[in-house]
Amino acid sequence: MRWELSDEQADFRDVLADWLGETCASETLRGWLDSGDHAAFEERFVAEGWFGVGTPEDLGGEGGGLVELALAAEELGRRAAPAAAWLGSMLALPALAGMPEAAKALLADGITTVLTVPAGAVPGAATGVVAREGRLVGSIPAVLAADRAQRLVVPVAGDHGTVLELVEVAQPGVVVHGRGLTDRSRTVADVELDGALGTAIPVHDVADVLDSAALRAAVLVAADSLGVMEQMLDATVDYVQQRKQFGVPIGSFQAVKHAAAEMLVKVEAGRSIVYLAAASVGSAHEDAPLHAAAAKAQVCAAASAAADSALTLHGAIGYTWEHDLQIFYKRAKLDAELFGSPAAWNDRLARRLALLPTP
Repeated sequence: MRWELSDEQADFRDVLADWLGETCASETLRGWLDSGDHAAFEERFVAEGWFGVGTPEDLGGEGGGLVELALAAEELGRRAAPAAAWLGSMLALPALAGMPEAAKALLADGITTVLTVPAGAVPGAATGVVAREGRLVGSIPAVLAADRAQRLVVPVAGDHGTVLELVEVAQPGVVVHGRGLTDRSRTVADVELDGALGTAIPVHDVADVLDSAALRAAVLVAADSLGVMEQMLDATVDYVQQRKQFGVPIGSFQAVKHAAAEMLVKVEAGRSIVYLAAASVGSAHEDAPLHAAAAKAQVCAAASAAADSALTLHGAIGYTWEHDLQIFYKRAKLDAELFGSPAAWNDRLARRLALLPTP
């Protein structure tokens, strides 16, 4: 099945792609990555209205839904834009439905508010934070964009189950330790709470909120992988048409054609999977958990494999720091593990499938 976007969605994608092409050009991107400072991109992304796309207008957003968020993630991945703060905030946003002022501060003012869960695992109710005499104590490792955040949405273990607390970073008792990543376009940090104060977030069912965040994470990371894969395919096709051996472009060799064709198949299949999963999760379809799991497992695994193919077809130049392929290769590899590996999401998929008796 080939998913077709509406005219408005296609126009949105094209406009964002043009904006990112100008804002996030290769030399500019390299400057941000070399300095480790993503603030210039983040501030412009907020100031020019992109941060609120795909979010409710009554909360200060620009309207749209998860399909629009997935389209944005795809284009951000295509440019390897340093948008970890945006992704972390989009995962935290549903938890703030009962705190409209906090949601409006996030969307309208760009007050980065991230979901404080380990970036290497599927988001869930397990937490390393507890409440002691009204203060929060514990640690959460490798939180996406925690070093960029002003507020944290923290799952806290309590006597009656997990609750959510909104925590201001700029207070005593909150320490954020940045970690280095091979993929320099994203950031993670360890969060330590030692007597921090939080504000209870009114949530009817914390497990449901965190499960919804997991499905959103699956869709948006898969969309990022799709964009990365598209960029690697384009770069590879351009390269094999220019690189010559025996006096002819290597793109004329049958083995190279087959490898590029396999990348193209992965891209086209991934696009349909991602858009379907975004629409399904966005509309709370009964099969949304299956669609999201399939998107995260299949598209991220495909992008990781495509990265290896792109590197092989580029040959020695693909390994060099000077070539942009290394930026996208690292991003694809991180996407495969971000918020759960393909194996973890395949397990979730398998657990939800009905078992049929053998005939």
